[in-house]
Amino acid sequence: MNVIITFIEDHWITITLFLLAVIVTASLWPAEHLPKVPGSDKTHHFISYAALVLPTALKKPKHWLAIAFAFLCFSAAIELIQPYVNRYGEWLDLLANTGGIFCGIVAAELIKHLSANPSR
Repeated sequence: MNVIITFIEDHWITITLFLLAVIVTASLWPAEHLPKVPGSDKTHHFISYAALVLPTALKKPKHWLAIAFAFLCFSAAIELIQPYVNRYGEWLDLLANTGGIFCGIVAAELIKHLSANPSR
């Protein structure tokens, strides 16, 4: 597990930029052309933003909380832009994104704690 954590910490910027690109594409692509994926829309939002913040929360660069807040602002901007690209911006999507960011941070802390104390 430490090898995976080290890989994520070493490549956190690349991973984060890739995830941002995927989120932008999926969020602004016309809805009728998106593939059907199991689960609810809110679940997809939650998982996407948890995954987005996880590398940053694991690495904890200087001002990492500001970066997490920027992800929240990015999420809000996407919701505001969506009506202009034949999508629907929803406040509940923003809430799911916020929950994902929070849980991604908590998950990173838990991963760090468990990897530092493998006997637990």
